[in-house]
Amino acid sequence: MPLLTKLQLDAHVADLRLRASRAEGFEKLHRGTMVLTFDGPKDDCHAGLTRPSDSRTLQLYKRNTPIRNVRQLTLLSIEELADIAAALSIPNLDAGWFGGNIITSGIPELTLMPPSTRLQFPSGATIVVDMENLPCSQIAAAVGQHHPGVEKQVVKRSMNKRGVTAWVECEGAVLVGDPITVWIPPQRLYQHGQ
Repeated sequence: MPLLTKLQLDAHVADLRLRASRAEGFEKLHRGTMVLTFDGPKDDCHAGLTRPSDSRTLQLYKRNTPIRNVRQLTLLSIEELADIAAALSIPNLDAGWFGGNIITSGIPELTLMPPSTRLQFPSGATIVVDMENLPCSQIAAAVGQHHPGVEKQVVKRSMNKRGVTAWVECEGAVLVGDPITVWIPPQRLYQHGQ
């Protein structure tokens, strides 16, 4: 019995971004093509099957414990970036300032997609959403370099709109303009988490 439901969306890849090294800065640069391997996006600094635990996982592990890398990719939405820019009263927000790898168009409330949602591309490449990516001081600093004076508002205005992190389930290439098929898991509220 199938578990996932295919959404009827007109979604596509609006932009692709990579950065080979963290030493090169926070912002990611345009690419027309991205090759996804089980390690993540080829030639990106966040690729790897594992990563060291950090502040996001301190409740579970000591810092720098090797853990599975479910943060291989950051997905952003051009619609949510436009919403944040409007809330900050600035003309635009570049996806690179937010560390985005795959920038989508046509997926409503991308940041609120449930964990385990699959996004599939024409090559067969498929990524799995891990969870919401919370705004941080790094994006605030990056935006502030281009729009001085808004740094203190960036985190607040980006809440629930900073996109999601994801990992590669099936390898393949992704191209700017590719359609995206979205598959969501069953939507149930876990009562014991209230």
